[in-house]
Amino acid sequence: MAEKNTPVNGGASAIVKSSDISPAKALASSDARKTGKGKTVALTLGSGGARGYAHIGAIEVLVERGYQIAAISGCSMGALIGGMYAAGKLKEYKDWVTGLGQFDVIKLLDLTFSSIGAIRGEKVFSIVREILGDTRIEDLPIPFTAVATDLLAHKEIWFQEGPLDKAIRASIAIPSVVTPLVLDGRVLVDGAVLNPLPIIPTISAHADLVMAVNLAGEDEQLQRIPQAAFTPADDSGGDMEEWMDALRDKASRWFDWDAIKSLTNWKGSEDETPEQKISREIAKKTREKADEAAAKAAAAEHQHAGKREDLDTIDWDKLGIGKFDVMNLTIETMQSALVQYKIAGYPPDLLINIPKNASRSYDFHKAPELIHLGRERMAAALDRFEASRCSSGPLSL
Repeated sequence: MAEKNTPVNGGASAIVKSSDISPAKALASSDARKTGKGKTVALTLGSGGARGYAHIGAIEVLVERGYQIAAISGCSMGALIGGMYAAGKLKEYKDWVTGLGQFDVIKLLDLTFSSIGAIRGEKVFSIVREILGDTRIEDLPIPFTAVATDLLAHKEIWFQEGPLDKAIRASIAIPSVVTPLVLDGRVLVDGAVLNPLPIIPTISAHADLVMAVNLAGEDEQLQRIPQAAFTPADDSGGDMEEWMDALRDKASRWFDWDAIKSLTNWKGSEDETPEQKISREIAKKTREKADEAAAKAAAAEHQHAGKREDLDTIDWDKLGIGKFDVMNLTIETMQSALVQYKIAGYPPDLLINIPKNASRSYDFHKAPELIHLGRERMAAALDRFEASRCSSGPLSL
């Protein structure tokens, strides 16, 4: 673990098909006929919750095209996927996550009654530890950096040595969702708090190309991956309903039930993102206000000015928007701004954008389609780059 850069010890079958990719095998199977022609890549994988599954598809396409990943940095899900690849365990991890349904994900939620985090993360990380074993970062075949945030020192922490699983655990501790990791006197949370796209750690690799996969891209035309694509026709919601009711009864005195509803979206609408729901309601209120203004005379308007203030109030419960959704929107807004600063300071040779409206940050049951999306976006970006040597650019789709 290190402050900044000073290390110290411390759906469809076609979509879910796995390829056996690892740094060692990628180097051994380099083919000059492939478009990458053995060029080395320093790869940065950004944060974005479940959208991080797209990193798997992006890495697969890079390897298939003959590029050699010479170094990886990442935070949050970027650190998890990058660490799995560096350890040669990405296929095993992919096989696990592509088999998870929504109910499977909910059962993995290691709920805690602590006020500092809704999820301990032990259930998920027991599986991550089982996959990774006792791997240490310094023993990986390629340089790897996981970025976390020290809440007390207000600094980035770069993990470049030490147990790989602990580095990943620290990097994905989303504030108020996953409990922080206390390590060596530090309180560590998600690296995205300060650096959602950590490009700087890869610069020293002196690779032919610096590439970054940003999970906070803008694409208004892309519709979110539908929930229906992951619900079998014969799936019964009875067990889920009974389980959720029991959980609510047990947790109601201790836990913020709003967070559970937001995480699972059980009985919720998958047709709209929280942003779209809020925008639609605001537009509705604006129309109502305009209609009222047109229907009343100026004098009556002044007389009932106090009552008009009610039109600016949104029924959040009716919209299905809770505190957790608002918090998630707040974090994503801050991260989007931080990403632009990081890209401006250290522009990569190639930027691959995964639209942030592709899925909710906590749709961890949607791995197959998100992996496929990552493959599509990486392939399109490489086609454009190889044809014209043109980077995608910070605001490119």
